Amino acid sequence: MFRKILIANRGEIAVRIIRTCRKLGIKTVAVYSEPDLQSLHVTYANEAHIIGPGQPSESYLNIPKIVKVAKASGVEAVHPGYGFLAENPEFARECEEAGLVFIGPKSKILASAANKFESKETARRAGVPTIPGSKIQLEKVEEAEAEAHRLGFPVLIKASFGGGGRGMRIVKTAQELRRAFGLAASEAKGAFGYSELYLERHLKNPRHVEVQLIAGRRGRLVQLGERECSLQRRHQKIMEETPAPCLDPQSRKRLVSMALKVAKATSYENAGTVEFVRSERGDFYYLETNKRIQVEHLITEMVTGVDIVEQQIRIAHGDGLGLSQDEVQFNGAALNCRINAEDPSRNFTPSPGQIEEFVPPGGPGIRVDTALVDGTVVPEYYDSLIAKIASHGRARDEAIQRLKGALSETIIDGVKTTIPVHQAILEDKMFVRGDYHTQLLDTKISTWDFSPQLSKQEIAMLYLTMSYPSSRTDNFRLQTRQNKWRNAPQMEPTPRQPLFVEGL
Repeated sequence: MFRKILIANRGEIAVRIIRTCRKLGIKTVAVYSEPDLQSLHVTYANEAHIIGPGQPSESYLNIPKIVKVAKASGVEAVHPGYGFLAENPEFARECEEAGLVFIGPKSKILASAANKFESKETARRAGVPTIPGSKIQLEKVEEAEAEAHRLGFPVLIKASFGGGGRGMRIVKTAQELRRAFGLAASEAKGAFGYSELYLERHLKNPRHVEVQLIAGRRGRLVQLGERECSLQRRHQKIMEETPAPCLDPQSRKRLVSMALKVAKATSYENAGTVEFVRSERGDFYYLETNKRIQVEHLITEMVTGVDIVEQQIRIAHGDGLGLSQDEVQFNGAALNCRINAEDPSRNFTPSPGQIEEFVPPGGPGIRVDTALVDGTVVPEYYDSLIAKIASHGRARDEAIQRLKGALSETIIDGVKTTIPVHQAILEDKMFVRGDYHTQLLDTKISTWDFSPQLSKQEIAMLYLTMSYPSSRTDNFRLQTRQNKWRNAPQMEPTPRQPLFVEGL
């Protein structure tokens, strides 16, 4: 097994990887930007190295600097997490050329599948249906207009590289396309380093369903079931669940079969997710392959008991796939809430700042993945995801009830969060029935009222106006906390401080 791994990421996913490395007896090296000096992943790692200022292009996207730190710190492998450089074939190739193992697909596989436009062509040749789209990659708005008229409006603009909804736009007219094209290209360039786009025909009320795969060498594959990811705001996932409530056994079998075809066609290796959209008629269309660990991987782990990060590390080390399909047992249902530092009462404006108080939920079937502790600074430079709160139950109803309880006892002070959105979703009748699609939430959110949280000053005024004895004051404080829209996750005992090496 590896003795030492560098984690080329930050936040909750870096903490998540460190925890599995601890379990396996592997030492870890963290990299961090200047604003992340106090971050939990920096504290938990055995070593931590500064790599630049807050801007991602100068730190977490700085390939030469990260590879230099990896070599200087004597690691054998690099885990990229998700986002940043996780699907970047150049980063994987630089690691390989430096004698480092990239924990993920080989650079050749990443290069062949990095372009979602070309990935669709591979799926089509494998006999998997794809959504009608542009026949070329688009670099000029004139090319996009010609393809849009061929497909027919409305169309969806998408980034050829990367994922997570970045660069995605729905356009209904040629005028809208001209306005949106440059913005989409700029967003894609900033997020992934590539500005190329392509178009797809826009489907009405589709559902987004993905299949989690783990692939060993020589084509050995295991599927860990599907996840429903249709609860999205502006193409950004907000909540996921497994199993997908829209699937019956026959459609589930058909979906998994198509996912396996795509993986085999690309000679895929390590953990990955094959994503599909499901039309209102129940037809599946290949969307893309995410060549990394997914944000929402934790609910699959809760239902199957498989540590996906561990499997990634073992496969990369050459140990092979450590389980067979017969060994995978699916147990119950699980849901995941992505808690973002955003203000729902102000059109989801980002809410960076310092966490003044953080109290995570607990109880049976609850898992929290986060890097938050009291005093943590949520920087303005990165994705607003600050925690994932997930629940597991014997059935979907139980998982929903457990998640409601977890959200109600979560406290995050200092920044605004999206917990009110998740609580509203869990009470929505269509969600409870499992009857939803990717375009539903954008419509519903506009009708929901997210009252601002009480400020500390307002709470202090309430206390001053109350003449209760201390015991009743404590009860009032507890009740106030329980009724506020807030959030949090689990913490570990403070570990020993890592070695900080400056100036590499």
